[in-house]
Amino acid sequence: MTDDKDVLRDVWFGRIPTCFTLYQDEITEREAEPYYSFPEKDLLHCPSKDAVEAHFMSCVKEADALKHKSQVINEMQKKDHKQLWMGLQNVVSTWSSQEIETTQRVKQDRFDQFWAINRKLMEYPAEENGFRYIPFRIYQTTTERPFIQKLFRPVAADGQLHTLGDLLREVCPSALAPEDGEKKNQVMIHGIEPMLETPLQWLSEHLSYPDNFLHISIIPQPTD
Repeated sequence: MTDDKDVLRDVWFGRIPTCFTLYQDEITEREAEPYYSFPEKDLLHCPSKDAVEAHFMSCVKEADALKHKSQVINEMQKKDHKQLWMGLQNVVSTWSSQEIETTQRVKQDRFDQFWAINRKLMEYPAEENGFRYIPFRIYQTTTERPFIQKLFRPVAADGQLHTLGDLLREVCPSALAPEDGEKKNQVMIHGIEPMLETPLQWLSEHLSYPDNFLHISIIPQPTD
């Protein structure tokens, strides 16, 4: 993979400031658990940490099946799989002024721990110019379909690198504005809007999530 390590670090250390506020009518002095019905249809219900780990590793294995016919993940030892998970699981999110220096050091350690193994999943023979297929999932707010996932190669038959725009034109053309029309959607990865001319192989190497998939969100263009 190309060594744009600063991009990998920016993604790893990125955070989304979030605040959850309970609706006033739902505040009660009673125990909350008996009155809470989990949204099974909308969210994956993971009963334990082991279930989350199993789901994560299943996604990593699926991604490597697309990229390398599972050759890389199958050559890894069990301790390598565990190192991937531990590097991801142990990312610390404490931001108090007294602990910020320690927090940054721990995050750096976990970055190195995770990428020491994950880098192997991002490599490919130089003569092939990329992965077999790009692991991706496209999410849209305007459809009930959970996501779009199809086979798509990073390199065209003529040797040209496919771009993000090429992917969308083939598998989700409704996300793109017509040449003479108004832009109606944003194509977001990790909260940013990459240029449609960006090579898909580069995006897969640098903006994939820890499960090795590119998760692409299509959201309506803000009107304000």
